Amino acid sequence: MPSVPPAEPLRVIAGQAKGRRLAAPAGRDVRPTADRVREALFSMLEVHLGGLEGLRVADLACGSGALGIEALSRGAERCTFVDISARSLRTATSNLTAVGLAPGAATFVKDDLLRWARRQEPDSLDLVLVDPPYGWDGWGDLLAALSGAAGAVAAESDRQITTMSGWASLRTRRHGGTVVTVLVADRDFQG
Repeated sequence: MPSVPPAEPLRVIAGQAKGRRLAAPAGRDVRPTADRVREALFSMLEVHLGGLEGLRVADLACGSGALGIEALSRGAERCTFVDISARSLRTATSNLTAVGLAPGAATFVKDDLLRWARRQEPDSLDLVLVDPPYGWDGWGDLLAALSGAAGAVAAESDRQITTMSGWASLRTRRHGGTVVTVLVADRDFQG
């Protein structure tokens, strides 16, 4: 399936880099998160997590890096960008530089998202942003791998994600063909 360019240029929605444009990587299975979906996702995170200030974040299947860059722009302490594609990581690195955010707050890792998730230490991440290609079916394995390591997961998919033991679904919203879900580790769930 060829990549589908976004209808309008990607941009940072809010925070320190608000309004700055982002490039999208070319290639198969590349589907950058539309601005309106990203805005809705981060509004959900603001409400349910109380903001992103000081959070340790990972952006898995990062593509353009738009989700992680948005988190850094809104005050996240650091973000690890993970993608199997070297082209996507180059685009994410270039985007971070182009918007003027501190490069020291970012780490870029070329790896499979499940393999990377399985290596994370307990309580090492506050928030994991995940936007794999549509049709990806590794959600159960990913949530199991992140159990204990992450406090919350914000997932973008083409279908609703089934919640598994250890995770509570805070909110699910559909935006056209995109489903956005925010999950929190049961140990962190406050109601």
